[in-house]
Amino acid sequence: MFFKKIKLQFLFLLLALFIIPTTGYAYSKYIVPGGQTIGIEVNSDGILVVGFYKVDEQYIGKDAGFEVGDSILAINDQKVTTIEEMVQVVNQEARNNAINSLDVTIERNNKTSDLSLNMVCDTENVCKTGLYVKDEITGIGTLTYIDPNSKIFGALGHEIIEKTTGEKFEIKDGQIFKADVTGTNKSSDGSPGEKNATYDKSTVFGTIFSNQTAGIFGLYDDSFPTTETLEVATSDEIKTGKATIKTVISGQKVEEYEINILKIDKDSDTKNILFEITDQNLLDKTGGVVQGMSGSPIIQNNKIIGAVTHVIVSDTKKGYGIFITTMLEEGDKKGAD
Repeated sequence: MFFKKIKLQFLFLLLALFIIPTTGYAYSKYIVPGGQTIGIEVNSDGILVVGFYKVDEQYIGKDAGFEVGDSILAINDQKVTTIEEMVQVVNQEARNNAINSLDVTIERNNKTSDLSLNMVCDTENVCKTGLYVKDEITGIGTLTYIDPNSKIFGALGHEIIEKTTGEKFEIKDGQIFKADVTGTNKSSDGSPGEKNATYDKSTVFGTIFSNQTAGIFGLYDDSFPTTETLEVATSDEIKTGKATIKTVISGQKVEEYEINILKIDKDSDTKNILFEITDQNLLDKTGGVVQGMSGSPIIQNNKIIGAVTHVIVSDTKKGYGIFITTMLEEGDKKGAD
């Protein structure tokens, strides 16, 4: 009798294991590798307060209770999403209603509240709020991959940070577009360099829908930059030793450069692959890892294994990369939202 009870318990456990739901990802096994330098523009979810200036020797914005990092959502119950809309509402209230006091709805730490802001307006109703604000960020980075089936792309391998606040930039939307690399400020130990580039915002490649720890993600709208696809490597397939990165140093030409993988860390969220640039041609041009290289795909044994994310400031020949599977999972998840 005891034996029968045990058998029933085992059968129950096995049945339970089979009916537990699992989470699967729909990204393709073969993806289009990137390496192209892209222009990036993201629009904030709300108008971000990034600083204060004096008006009549007083910080009227700070005195009203605003803090750097606040997101302005509405003024006098009128929703505003851009700086242009904010200026229009402020001028309208001053001109039509002859008031200098505004009720401003803000979001701070995921909570909304209202602040009363006393503007200073001149005789022509030009008003000053004492607030420095931002509603977009523009820069360059590197395209990591395009999924040929879903057309979801990933880039950067890390989130976009707003420099003043040091926080992740909460975005409403954005786009990626054509960029030409015009030169490079070389890296040296203690001083990371950067790519210099010109933009062409009229040549849009795709729309951005997410800014996450693992990178920026969106839908690629243009024709694919190459017909080449590479197999996706799992973290278990990645080995220390020789590998390459794809990136642009001049114009729009994607070239492949040799690196050496020194260490693999499966416990880190983003710094999974420690590598060192060994390609003398790349070192001569850049001095090591430079800003704008973030997102450059890492290739090993003809498989895409990750993307460049960070430079080690004290030794700029070295940097970190994120697992490609982490980016693909994040892109797939956000694309399904």
